[in-house]
Amino acid sequence: MHTVHPSRHALATLDEAGIGTLQLTDAGALNIVGSAAIADLRDALAALSAAPQLRVLVLRGSGERAFIGGADIGEMATLNPATAEAFITRLAGLCDAVAEVPVPVIARLTGWCLGGGLEVALACDLRLADDSAMFGMPEVKVGIPSVIHAALLPRLIGESRANAMLLCCENIDAAQAEAWGLVHQRCAAGELDALVQRRAEALAALPPMALRQQKRLLRHWQTVPLAQAVRDSIAEFALAYASGEPQALMGEFMANKRARKARG
Repeated sequence: MHTVHPSRHALATLDEAGIGTLQLTDAGALNIVGSAAIADLRDALAALSAAPQLRVLVLRGSGERAFIGGADIGEMATLNPATAEAFITRLAGLCDAVAEVPVPVIARLTGWCLGGGLEVALACDLRLADDSAMFGMPEVKVGIPSVIHAALLPRLIGESRANAMLLCCENIDAAQAEAWGLVHQRCAAGELDALVQRRAEALAALPPMALRQQKRLLRHWQTVPLAQAVRDSIAEFALAYASGEPQALMGEFMANKRARKARG
């Protein structure tokens, strides 16, 4: 494993299997993000995204008390309309940078995942949590609406459930989050690293070019009408054959099939 990008608030590493890890660092016990942490995380994401050997990325906080406990209220309390727009634009840029990583991104979710932290998690492709995880959007309680990537909630968990989370400001636990589809997999406390590692290794073992294509298509499909999404997929199917992966993998499949048939 080698370090891709070290900074005060972000440690990015990459192992020999192509599994990258980005850890939020020096952000307090609850991993709170302010402008400095947002900038460091975005720089680390850019460095990881540029690494051709990257197969999958795990995004995590430091310690077990939180993934990201939210945006820095101390900083937000000093904002005016102009600086508020600049701050939330920076946070939106972080979420966009997570979504635009060219490989699958796994959110490792333990402890608190609130507000801006949940928005970062929503921008990930897979969300894996242990039973300690708690999720919420408490912004209205402190006088602001939930914005930017909170807009993903209705499509991920349904409008009715999103309304409840965003209007009532009540937290949900990991079991509820899994039942609603907010979390893809859940495990007992203490077992999360093993779960994340199994999922990361499985993703890293998939054909890399096809996996990157699928990630790109999933993001593209979110932004265009269905008919266009279908049409645009045709070119991607043809493009896959330029990599040589389908020919090699399907050829191996057929060779194994013939061998099994010959053995009777």
